Amino acid sequence: MAEKPKLYYFNGRGRMESIRWLLAAAGVEFEEEFLETREQFENLLKDGYLLFQQVPMVEIDGLRLVQTRAILNYIAAKHNLYGKTLKERALIDMYVEGTTDLMGLMRPLFRLDPEEKEKNLRLISEQVPKRYFPVYEKVLKDNGQSFLVGNQLTWADVQLIETILMVEEIEPTLLRQFPLLQVNRDQITMYLM
Repeated sequence: MAEKPKLYYFNGRGRMESIRWLLAAAGVEFEEEFLETREQFENLLKDGYLLFQQVPMVEIDGLRLVQTRAILNYIAAKHNLYGKTLKERALIDMYVEGTTDLMGLMRPLFRLDPEEKEKNLRLISEQVPKRYFPVYEKVLKDNGQSFLVGNQLTWADVQLIETILMVEEIEPTLLRQFPLLQVNRDQITMYLM
């Protein structure tokens, strides 16, 4: 039996959260080592494990992978969550990048001063229902499935559900006008449980 992947990150969501979600969707158990002290992080640096001097890092299949996108690509491809064709992979990449852009609007909320936070919240409340959610609603309609690409769960669906749940934490009402996204959220959530 292969060893469980081991995840190295701080004790929080951050950039590791998408990796956790994707491993869960693949049904892969994993271990985590939370970096709680500066010394733990510096030991990883000293040992040469952090090529770009940052985490997340995942030990998997004899590899020490860094850079979130590289880790996600590897896990998605290994566990058949990255489409069946090159065309499907391109669509998955495109949809994932859109959710990544949206997540980028939300992640700084936890570090902003109150005035900047309020400004960012307004931007999210404007951008989500006008720029992001309509795209995914249309993709689901055009695909005629409960999934964004093809007829099975992909990395794009996993990334979308994580993003939807982040949005709902910030503004619970934004999803109401998108019935297909609600169905996608509910079905993917059931799949992951």
